[in-house]
Amino acid sequence: MPEESNGKNIFTLLEVTQSIQKMFALHYSGSFWIKAEMNKLGYYAQSGHCFPELVEKQDGKIIAKIEARIWKSDYLRINENFKRVVRDVLKDGIKILFLAKVDYKPEYGLTLMISDIDPDFTLGDFERERLETIKRLQEEGLFDRNRSLQFPMLPKRIAIISDMDSRGYQDFISIFEIAKKSWGYNFFYMLFTASLQGDKALASIPLQLDRILKVKHHFDIVAIIRGGGGELSFTCYNNYGLSKKIATYPLPVVTGIGHVTNLTVVDMVAYQSSITPTKLAEFFIQKFHNFSVPVNEAEEKIREKALRLISDLKIKFESEVKLFKSVTYNILLRNNNALREHTHSVIRQANFIFKNESGYLESFREKIKKDSLLFCSSEKQNLIQVGLSIKKDTLTHLRRLALTINRSISQLSNGYRMIVKARNIELTNVEKNINNMKPENVLKRGYSITLLNNKSVTVYSKLKPGDTIKTVLLNGNVISTVNSTSKPDDK
Repeated sequence: MPEESNGKNIFTLLEVTQSIQKMFALHYSGSFWIKAEMNKLGYYAQSGHCFPELVEKQDGKIIAKIEARIWKSDYLRINENFKRVVRDVLKDGIKILFLAKVDYKPEYGLTLMISDIDPDFTLGDFERERLETIKRLQEEGLFDRNRSLQFPMLPKRIAIISDMDSRGYQDFISIFEIAKKSWGYNFFYMLFTASLQGDKALASIPLQLDRILKVKHHFDIVAIIRGGGGELSFTCYNNYGLSKKIATYPLPVVTGIGHVTNLTVVDMVAYQSSITPTKLAEFFIQKFHNFSVPVNEAEEKIREKALRLISDLKIKFESEVKLFKSVTYNILLRNNNALREHTHSVIRQANFIFKNESGYLESFREKIKKDSLLFCSSEKQNLIQVGLSIKKDTLTHLRRLALTINRSISQLSNGYRMIVKARNIELTNVEKNINNMKPENVLKRGYSITLLNNKSVTVYSKLKPGDTIKTVLLNGNVISTVNSTSKPDDK
């Protein structure tokens, strides 16, 4: 009963709370199905009890809030049922439909005693959000926007949104490392760290997308990567805001967020989605395979045709060299013989002239000697003067003849030297061409020689699968085994 003091009825706090307790017991004696968002689960591992904080939101603002309680025995049963249906555990930030009884105790206040939770409602709420987001993006014409972008032929520069400690991120990078060791594929990637679950993902992923946008010219593509998890951890990827951000992003976005059930909306609007980060990395590797295999085949065809062309040209060149040597030798031999004949002819003519002139002088000298006895001294003197004059004319004639002979010999020598010089130049050019065709010089230009049993192979049909071949390069050899051969495509 209230106390009276100065005309006032005064109640104790216990009396008021007990009155409230009686009112709740009278009007809320049964259990009710209630829907709300579990803002915090409030699980205590030591006791096994849960003290959830339940809220209702409108336009992102809390319009109602109340504390609840789940005893350990009820929690274990509810959580197991939840995992069986939803494939995930109870956690913060999910909407639930729960059976509860209103409980009011003077010492603890008002609380809801939860005895059961319907997992189908939670699952249906996620699916409802997913379908609403898909419908809205389709109505706005944004659903296929990112998939309409041009995908790079070789996506080498990748901006990765993930958590550094995520197992999915580690698996993704390890595939790239294997590709580099096995095939020499080099990727440039940069990690933009973000939270990948719940409301934190809805804030951090768009933030990192905006950061990448500022340096988008450094990247070909954006990859969102995370490991596996429960079904509820993927609900953020059905959010309209995040899905729209990815659908309208100016770079192709690919996802590998580690789940095998229905695709999230983010997966559906992204350019490419894979069920795991490993599968996504293999998608990139396949892109490189699709490019490198035709290039390698073309390289092999070019090499085979180049070797065949070199071999044909080498044979033709060797034939031309032999012909050139033969023709040059014959020309030199013929010119040498002609020069020798001309030289002998000049010498013979000179000897003949000298011999004739000497005989003439000798006979003239004898005649002068005989006639000198018959003439007087004055006549003898005149005759001697005449003889000397004739001798002088003869010597002058001989000198001129000798000069003519010397000039002829000089001209022949100069002609011979010019011929020899021209032939030496031609032989030098031939030697240079021969040096250019030497195997070591051909190898320096990027070609190689394939040997089977230490014999050069120029035709693919000489090889069969299982043959061990040696490829000779400039700085070493490569030993390999033939897997297959194919007919060259002349086109």
